[in-house]
Amino acid sequence: MSDSDLEEPSPYVTLISSDGYTFQITREAAMVSGTLKGMLNTSFQESSTSTIKLHELDSQLLEKVVEYLYYNLKYKDNVNIPEFDIPTEMALELLVAADFLDV
Repeated sequence: MSDSDLEEPSPYVTLISSDGYTFQITREAAMVSGTLKGMLNTSFQESSTSTIKLHELDSQLLEKVVEYLYYNLKYKDNVNIPEFDIPTEMALELLVAADFLDV
């Protein structure tokens, strides 16, 4: 085993939108998504670089997804969960993104 095989994964993950914007989030937040979790826990390149290019999501959509990942972490064990605000014009795209990201 090389030293790189023994390295702990970065505590942060970089998500890159289709229009080139980057979002650095905690690995814990990324793990809310089944898709991102799968990419980060396997032998995909994303696992070693902690960088994931999401060609399907533009920056506005990815920003809302990131907001939801943190919202999910914050309220996952709460009984009284406040409503997550979803702009009407973004609802269908977010539904497709949520399905793709398994959240």
